[in-house]
Formats: sequence, C-alpha cells, structure tokens
Amino acid sequence: MTDPIADLATAKALANPVRQRILRELEIIDEATSTVLADRLGITTGGTSYNLRILAQHGLVEEVPDRGQGRERWWRLSRQSLRFPVLSRQSPELRSAIEKLNELWLAEDLETFARFQARRERLGVWSDAVPYSRGSIRLDLGELENFFEDYLALLKRYQRAPDETPRGARTVLTRFVAFPDPEEEA
Repeated sequence: MTDPIADLATAKALANPVRQRILRELEIIDEATSTVLADRLGITTGGTSYNLRILAQHGLVEEVPDRGQGRERWWRLSRQSLRFPVLSRQSPELRSAIEKLNELWLAEDLETFARFQARRERLGVWSDAVPYSRGSIRLDLGELENFFEDYLALLKRYQRAPDETPRGARTVLTRFVAFPDPEEEA
C-alpha cells in the first residue's frame, strides 16, 4: 500500500508552527491531552484543542480509544506517512505551502542538532550515536525512486509502537535528503 498524497489543505495544516510543535511533542511523549500539550508548549488549551482538531481532520493525529473520561480526549500521532506530489504536479499554492513547511522543518532540524551538540557531553554512551554519511551516487530517475522506497522500507522496519520498543531505546531523529548536483550538466 502506498502512502497517501498530501493535498493543499494538509500541506497548509502541516505548515503551521504550533501544529509542528504539537506533532513533535506527541513524538516525544506518545499520548497527551490538550491540557498536557498546552502546559508543555506554553499556550492555551483552546489553542491546542483547535490545532489538534485540524491535525485530526487531516489524519495526522488520532484520538486514543478508551483513554479519556468525560470530555477529556487523549491524542497520539496517527503513524500515517504522507507523500507530497512531485514539483511538476504542484499548484503554485501547494508549492508555496510545501516550501513554508520545508523551511519550518529545516529550521527545526538545525535548532535540534544545535541543542544535541550543546548537550552531547552529558549523553553518556549516546554521545557517540551519530551515524553520519555524506556521499554521492549516480542514478537515473527510476533508480532514485527505488533508492528512496528502499530507505522508507528500512525506516518503517525500525518504527515501532512504544510497547514494542526495547528497553534503553531512545528516539533517534532521521532525515533523508537527496538532490541532483546543480553544477553537473544534464
């Protein structure tokens, strides 16, 4: 089964900094109410409730069944993967939303890596856990598509529910980017 293709509304929903913070918090703590998220993020419960509903409309978060009492609602990530259409199939509006989202993600990644570097000495054995590779490969477009699918399959193989995670495991942030060398003639 292939991942659903994100539409303009989903891209706009994702390109919101508060919603990105909510998604990140749910990655860290797994399940939370809007009150818990509001406390952690320093915003109102109305703000977190509203943004959780928007994220749920787009299938990005879901209610935890049988967890809440009364009006209390618990939320978690839906574990749904999304794909964005290739550039040539994006409307100008979708392209703008995806560019904004990519800017948010890149800024967050750089800030997160800087925090890791600042705290690295205090992480014990985890301070050495930074597999890093820079390389280049020569591929045609079909091979690049296969390479990316293989990467996603490998990533999914190691993604597990919290109750299936081995003792001593930590969240490891993974990023993948591949692009043609702009200096090479086509």
